Amino acid sequence: MRSFAPLVLSLLGATAAVHAAEPEVADTDANVVTLTTETFDEFVKEHPLVLAEFYAPWCGHCKALAPHYEEAATELKAKDIPVIKVDCTVEEELCRTYEVDGYPTLKVFRGPDAHKPYAGARKSDAIISYMTKQSMPAVSNVNEENLEEFKALDKIVIIGYVASDDSASNKSFTSFAESQRDNFLFAASNDAALAKAEGAKQPSIVLYKEFDEKVAVYDGKLEEEAILEWVKTASTPLVGELGPETYSKYMAAGIPLAYIFAETPEEREQLAADFRPIAENHRGAINIVTLDAKLFGAHAGNLNLEPEKFPAFAIQDTTKNAKYPYDQTKKVDAKDIGKFIKDVLEGKVEPSLKSEPIPETQEGSVTVVVGRNYQEVVVDNEKDVLVEFYAPWCGHCKSLAPKYEELAALYADVPELNEKVTVAKVDATANDVPDSITGFPTIKLYPAGAKDSPIEYSGSRTVEDLVAFIKENGKYQADGLADGSKKPEERAEVTSAPKATESPASDEKDIHDEL
Repeated sequence: MRSFAPLVLSLLGATAAVHAAEPEVADTDANVVTLTTETFDEFVKEHPLVLAEFYAPWCGHCKALAPHYEEAATELKAKDIPVIKVDCTVEEELCRTYEVDGYPTLKVFRGPDAHKPYAGARKSDAIISYMTKQSMPAVSNVNEENLEEFKALDKIVIIGYVASDDSASNKSFTSFAESQRDNFLFAASNDAALAKAEGAKQPSIVLYKEFDEKVAVYDGKLEEEAILEWVKTASTPLVGELGPETYSKYMAAGIPLAYIFAETPEEREQLAADFRPIAENHRGAINIVTLDAKLFGAHAGNLNLEPEKFPAFAIQDTTKNAKYPYDQTKKVDAKDIGKFIKDVLEGKVEPSLKSEPIPETQEGSVTVVVGRNYQEVVVDNEKDVLVEFYAPWCGHCKSLAPKYEELAALYADVPELNEKVTVAKVDATANDVPDSITGFPTIKLYPAGAKDSPIEYSGSRTVEDLVAFIKENGKYQADGLADGSKKPEERAEVTSAPKATESPASDEKDIHDEL
């Protein structure tokens, strides 16, 4: 572990020395430095850590990021962490080199050949926090003199109090810190007196945070999996605010998420206080958040709530995509909803299911699936099932439709193939489905005997390629073109951009794009 003392001076101290300007760079004194193909490699070679944005001037998400990026760059410049940008409409070859396939793309560089995707939120505080973590060792050393300074470096810091001769605990803590360094700041101390002063013993881990009880102590076995589960729980507010910086974390937590929709800050603050004892009672089993209904109220519809009728409450099982809306004719009362939460967690409440009516007859070769028969048609059968998740407004879906119908006919019209393969589609805007769908069309194959492991299709949207995909990945290796009825060259691609998908409609877009 590297000493923390000299590092804290640079991170907390005054402005770092400004690097000499590269002759080719137009404005190296800017907080966000603009680089070109000619200047990029030399710049990242001279700086041990660089945050780079690859953007396009016309990109709306890039424009939304710009003020946050500039604000973060201003503070990171004082910590000697350069923040740069590259215009991909001009520097096309450079962007291809770094596999930029969307805008904005943010990457962390440690030299031209050592880079990784930026994995934080696109807000100034999150960018500053993430890059500060990148600039520090996986585990810093703290002592009585610099402990308080270290605590102030981020909203959450984690310190291991482990005796120097406890090699097993030191190894486990260091290994865990290295695996989580993108998410948290870590330090360690072998001073038993300091541990005691902090209300801990050796070995133990203390998580310092700016919310709730401020300090959480873990004194169980220092095993990585156990530490991770504890940290995930201890680092999550009892009742948090769902927003752009927290959405991904909550969705990836692996436990149900309860939403409290309210329109005013005062109402959200009061409801958060009311629900805090309930959140404490179910800590680690469910996360509870408030949500600004004025900004993100459309998301209520995705949870099978009536939008625009607030306050409102719903629970989502994020792993199964099951939804449990609370009766909107009732008042959002913490005591009553506390029982509802308990019943949901105990499996006493049936999930809500949004579904169109089951078709009385199937027209055409493509099997139409709805929420109520999804399990039966897609999961509970012995066939390989190819499913297109579409939206009625999606232009790419409309372009695909005739080819998809042609594909389905190859299997539906041949009895021995029809027994092995179903080609289906479901309107994912009107029906609840188990999978989370973030773009349209999304095509997945559910192989017989392996329905829990669907395979998403990412190839060109031609009949030949879809047939090959089914043959290669399905259990039965059924070949819809075995009779050679049409030559590949007789078929045209559906679209010039075959992998393109369209974002969900506005109600989905609010939660996925804004959050």
